[in-house]
Amino acid sequence: MRTLLRFFFYLLYHPFAFAYDLVAATVSLGRWKDWVLSVLPFVEGTRILEIGHGPGHLQRALLSRGLFAVGIDESAPMGHLAHRNLRRYLRSQAVSSPPDSITHNDYTQTRLLRGLAQHLPFPGACFDTVVATFPADYIFDPVTLEEADRVLVPGGRFVILPGASIMGRGLMDRVMAFVFRITGETPPNLSEVIQERSKGPLSKAGFTVEFHELEIRSSLVMILVATKIE
Repeated sequence: MRTLLRFFFYLLYHPFAFAYDLVAATVSLGRWKDWVLSVLPFVEGTRILEIGHGPGHLQRALLSRGLFAVGIDESAPMGHLAHRNLRRYLRSQAVSSPPDSITHNDYTQTRLLRGLAQHLPFPGACFDTVVATFPADYIFDPVTLEEADRVLVPGGRFVILPGASIMGRGLMDRVMAFVFRITGETPPNLSEVIQERSKGPLSKAGFTVEFHELEIRSSLVMILVATKIE
């Protein structure tokens, strides 16, 4: 089952990236974007790096707040999709802004790169927050954690949303919660599993760790806030 799921996610993130939003919205019963954006209150500073930017929804939210947002993703199709989504958003913002308040680059520039979390192409101590939503297992790879620590300023945050579970009692809620359980995506003890998998590697990499659970539309979202030791 795990092998099949990995193959499915590979297809969804690469050749079928155009269907990502539809599939994510369907399996989450319309909660996916709310889950992703739930990390925003934990983002600190003005220079933000998103690892695994996907279709660009969090990038859009960060840009709307006037932050210097950079995204990196290893999937070329997902990069093309995010570029298109962000350019459409930035152009719409340019149309609604006074003509003398914008420049050509305001509605064409996006800061999205193709690359790996284990080899971040940035100098040290250049971001206030690094964030990742629903990442694969690579996120707790010691090399990934070392890279996140390297590019963060002292006291900077590594915010990770590793999973969410549907808690509603409606028929479709129970059906999708059952599907998530049998596929292993959200085990009954998801909170304990995430803490067990993450605290040791994060602490070893030089982070102090806080664990948060948020209730969002009859679902529970898990968020890790790892702070770089100064």
